[in-house]
Amino acid sequence: MAQDALAVQGSYEVLGKELLRRIHSLMVGARVMEERLIKMSKSGDGFFWIGGPGEEAFNVPLGLQVKKGNGLEFDYLHLHYRSSAILLAMGAKPIDSIRQMRSVATDPYSKGRNFVNHAAIPEWNVVPMSPTIETQYSTVIGTGIAQARIKTDAISIVNGGDGGTAEGDFHSCLVWSNRPALPLPILIIVVNNGYAISTAESTQHGERQISDWGRVFNMAAKTINGNDPVESYLAIKEAMAYCRKERKPYLLEAKTSRLNGHSSSSGANRVQEPDCIALFEAELKKRGLMTQEEIARVWDEAVKAIDRDQQQVKTEPFPKPETIWEDVFAEGLPESYPTKGGS
Repeated sequence: MAQDALAVQGSYEVLGKELLRRIHSLMVGARVMEERLIKMSKSGDGFFWIGGPGEEAFNVPLGLQVKKGNGLEFDYLHLHYRSSAILLAMGAKPIDSIRQMRSVATDPYSKGRNFVNHAAIPEWNVVPMSPTIETQYSTVIGTGIAQARIKTDAISIVNGGDGGTAEGDFHSCLVWSNRPALPLPILIIVVNNGYAISTAESTQHGERQISDWGRVFNMAAKTINGNDPVESYLAIKEAMAYCRKERKPYLLEAKTSRLNGHSSSSGANRVQEPDCIALFEAELKKRGLMTQEEIARVWDEAVKAIDRDQQQVKTEPFPKPETIWEDVFAEGLPESYPTKGGS
């Protein structure tokens, strides 16, 4: 363990100042956006919030390393509602999450018809996110099979929470990924923030750590400190390289904090857990990679940017009732359905 800690400490030099500062900026941007979404839900400018404050140190490094594009030659992402920082690191715009929170027609993910942080980006192979728990571990099997059958280094990536590992979908993913007849190139991620809604992990899991499931299937697996962006970046890089080359699955468990409760249904109030951004900033200052003034400037610019985004979204229209059936049926609206909005 001591050797691992030393390796991570030395890795700041490996990643380099420019990348470290970029990671920090994206983490701050993701946090500021989520805090604004929470504020919108509490002020009546949105209806429901669920997101991932506290998971930025893992999610940003993941998003930065995705092979982004459309089709089987690029990575597929089967994500869930705590993945906003992954998308921002890939290049998504914070204003689009503001649009989805306010349920305006300009929301590119669902045209104002879905919960916030439920993205769908076909041009980046981001599969539509579902509010149902952990079903993404089932859908990833499909793209994993398709990519296993062709010559490519692209992989399928799926993430979920620790509570969802009790679901059958998660275990189906483990079984299908490790079939000797056709192993699947899937990076199976569990972001373990210690809670399944309001149930503590410590009261539910018989295994020592979730990555221990790798032993059952003789599959590559690892547990990391997901509150450390440097350790996360290198672990993700290692896991992706394995999946791309070996065309086999890798189970990666990242232990993180959950800073604002499960969702607005539980109040979304801040809780006292380690803050990955504060920890990262302390390390950056100690190493002379950023000053307090530079850090303050990053926060200030992020807040000003989200202010502009929100003001813009307030001018944008809500969906019209007659558009309710748009994009529901691939071949158009059946004759048995009403032609106008309503039931």
